[in-house]
Amino acid sequence: MDLSTVTDLVPTADPADWREGDAWLAGGTVLFSYGSQSLRRLLDLTSAGWPALTVTDDGLEVAATCTVAELYAFPDDPAAAAVRDAWPALDLVRPCCDAFVASFKIWNTSTVGGNVATSLPAGPMTSLTAALDGVAEVWGPGGARRTQPVVELVTGEMRNTLAPGELLRAIRLPAAALRARTAFRRLSLSNLGRSGVLLIGRLDAADPTDGAGGELVITVTASTRRPVQLRFPPGAHPDAAGLAASIDAAIPDDLYHDDIHGLPAWRRDMTYRLAEEIRRELLERDDSPTDSPTDSSTDGGRR
Repeated sequence: MDLSTVTDLVPTADPADWREGDAWLAGGTVLFSYGSQSLRRLLDLTSAGWPALTVTDDGLEVAATCTVAELYAFPDDPAAAAVRDAWPALDLVRPCCDAFVASFKIWNTSTVGGNVATSLPAGPMTSLTAALDGVAEVWGPGGARRTQPVVELVTGEMRNTLAPGELLRAIRLPAAALRARTAFRRLSLSNLGRSGVLLIGRLDAADPTDGAGGELVITVTASTRRPVQLRFPPGAHPDAAGLAASIDAAIPDDLYHDDIHGLPAWRRDMTYRLAEEIRRELLERDDSPTDSPTDSSTDGGRR
């Protein structure tokens, strides 16, 4: 945690203050772990005083500085009482927070924005916000403002579209996605291991004007180096073969992640398996879907 090259801590959330050698500081759990010899100043976002979570008519705004602990507590917060029944997708919050497999110290420090901006394949806040069609608000120097879907913001392992000086201000989750029925699946090679595969399915509410089923959205993370989203409009929901064909088309073999947490072949096979479980749960309304226990088989391990 010794950043020996850092000489200043500057409380600011203004991109105009950014200069070469700076880094935005939110929770800092990754920054303090890895550091950089090029760092000279830390620009402290915690001084901005942004509300962690804000319920609006359009959905839920999650500040970049919202901690994992604050997000985890939200479903039981009085502020969520008015929308809890209307937003069943809030059920995803706690499984995604649990996917950190981290101590209370990390939960009370690590932030939603920091996890997305770090852009690790297994980043569970990327999984959550991408699956719910989250849109990132990005601030840049000179008063620039732009928005971008999280599924497009993260482009690879520790890669994203944030330019030098830009900061992630907030992620907005639309009410339409929060009203959806959802299904969550996660696998790792050990009980307390990093996610090797994490898929989230979402079945949007049916259109009351024609009675057609809503859009089916399956978001693949952890097994791939960046989020991959499969979208099936009303009237075009896939069967098992159609879903497999869609995965074939959307995820080339070289997009599957490869590290000590799972071989690409295992990640690919588990992606197909979990996607089919999600399809069945959401489309066939299976009241007792097959659970996906943590897989510790040597098929995906390292020796």
